[in-house]
Amino acid sequence: MKGFRFTQHFPTGDHRTPVEKLLELFKELLVYTSGDVAEALSWMTELDREHKLTDEGYGMADFIRDLEEKGFLERRADAPGGFSPSAKMDRLIRQSSLEQIFGKLKKSPRGQHRTNFTGLGDEANADMRDYRYGDAPEQIDFGESMRNAQVRRGLDAHDLEPRDLVVRERDYKAQTSTVLMIDVSHSMILYGEDRITPAKKVAMALAELITTRYPKDTLDILAFGNEAWPIAIKDLPYLQVGPFHTNTVAGLELAIDMLRRRKNPNRQIFMITDGKPTCLKERDGSYYKNSFGLDRRILNRTLNLAGQCRRMGIPVTTFMIAQDPWLREFVEEFTEVNRGKAFYTSLQGLGEYLFEDYERNRRRRTR
Repeated sequence: MKGFRFTQHFPTGDHRTPVEKLLELFKELLVYTSGDVAEALSWMTELDREHKLTDEGYGMADFIRDLEEKGFLERRADAPGGFSPSAKMDRLIRQSSLEQIFGKLKKSPRGQHRTNFTGLGDEANADMRDYRYGDAPEQIDFGESMRNAQVRRGLDAHDLEPRDLVVRERDYKAQTSTVLMIDVSHSMILYGEDRITPAKKVAMALAELITTRYPKDTLDILAFGNEAWPIAIKDLPYLQVGPFHTNTVAGLELAIDMLRRRKNPNRQIFMITDGKPTCLKERDGSYYKNSFGLDRRILNRTLNLAGQCRRMGIPVTTFMIAQDPWLREFVEEFTEVNRGKAFYTSLQGLGEYLFEDYERNRRRRTR
């Protein structure tokens, strides 16, 4: 009897439900509108009129009802249109960003943070050595230590001496504290190019990557314009550009302060920007601003902080999403003082560069 012969099946067509198709577009629009549900739905309605996104069996009203019933939206009287994104929607947007930017790398074995060095870590290995003063008590293999005592003093020996103790080595796992700085000055949306949305997506993807795959790593995120302020992960999709200059000094000062509180041996700063520093805050609270050329007063303060980071063992990796010669000049000088790294990247390649550099730094100790 001839058996069945199986061949590989390649599914054709889009088998997603109507709500799944519309949800993909809605997530993108929420990021572009910085969380304004009413504006995102307005855009979707216009797109529906032009491109027939829905049909008679499932319309926009049905989609809005499903969003609320499935917990993606929650009613709020003070929100535009009466709705605001829920925590479930926030997580979904971060997961989507991770898939878009790092999806091809998620299934690879890279990034497990294992090294060939022994030391303080999570997993015991087969290597053992004699106890040395200062070893952690939890590293002592008491079974093997008791066997040593019985070999030396007979089977009735139940007391341990320092020479009996042996320690089981553990695989060292590097832990990293990262601060991600995002430029929200007005230039991030000038010249007909939206630079802030890709920057937000990269930050969301990195946040999701660290919280899901490297839970012992830490990620702090800050935005900097005229001032610098911390950003919670849940607020990342809705970060907005303001009428700001670029106070890189304030951003670096806050980043250094954040890393001082972390106890990890590896500390690093990632800075996403498209321009030179153009602003300083004076002691009296006023701002010194100069948007033309490279102001030496502003530049010197910025370079001083680059040197301070170097002395603290904190490398700064700058992702410059602009190609102007005078901007490259600033980044090159800043990188030389800090002994960090710089990438001159397009918006499309920003995520890959950041991920690869995070993984590379994550596998080595900087101090």
